Amino acid sequence: MTSTGREILHKMKVKAGLSSSASGDTGKGKSKMSKHITHGYHTVEGKSNHAMEDYVVSDFKQVHDKELGLFAIFDGHLGHDVASYLQTHLFDNILKENDFWTDTESAIRRAYHATDAEILENAIALGKGGSTAVTAILINGQKLVVANVGDSRAVMCKNGVAKQLSVDHEPSREKGMIESRGGFVSNIPGDVPRVDGQLAVARAFGNKSLKIHLSSEPDMSEQMIHNDIEFLILASDGIWKVMSNQEAVDCIKHIKDSHSAAKNLVEEALSRKSKDDISCIVVRFR
Repeated sequence: MTSTGREILHKMKVKAGLSSSASGDTGKGKSKMSKHITHGYHTVEGKSNHAMEDYVVSDFKQVHDKELGLFAIFDGHLGHDVASYLQTHLFDNILKENDFWTDTESAIRRAYHATDAEILENAIALGKGGSTAVTAILINGQKLVVANVGDSRAVMCKNGVAKQLSVDHEPSREKGMIESRGGFVSNIPGDVPRVDGQLAVARAFGNKSLKIHLSSEPDMSEQMIHNDIEFLILASDGIWKVMSNQEAVDCIKHIKDSHSAAKNLVEEALSRKSKDDISCIVVRFR
């Protein structure tokens, strides 16, 4: 094991399995540069036989003379350690890229791949599991850059209409890519399509045993924030399994407080019998 791997393992033991996004974790904040931009998040543990596997980043950060809004949902599977690693490392790796300010998209792509390589290198410490990710970086309150692997989703509300900014990486949609890597997509009656009969997403961080058939390549989109952009939702699939994009937007479009909106959306998903871990961030632009 590398020294980095031993350090990670030590930290995991110290944490004793506690998740910083435990059941009912919640918070809010606002931009210092653009006072009208606010954010709030809420998480709840699902009704399953494992500990909470979702992790959230929702914060504003001053970098030199610029302000970055950093927002992310990491939805772990087969354990929470990979999602925890992403929470503490992915944005740092993105901001270390020399061309982040001049070619943000390329910088994010490289950081996604580099972080996945770190996770695979330290698989003994981090375990055999993996994680999906959806990240959104708001630059000076003006430009939003969204990236994702997996099925956590970013949805924007523009004049009351939902617009999906991420791509759900479902195995059935990426069957050709998976088969070209030597894998297969199972379609067992009563179950969702799975990569090699195991994983229900076609792209993810980690999952060393399946990595040869999986991709960590993010899909990306950019959006300028004009006056017709009302808010952004980032959420794990615990919401999207029971709600459409427009239903989610309609559920909170009249709630002015970002934190209340995120909490209300989680509670609505629970009322619709969502049993998965649920994490939600709402960023209001006006």
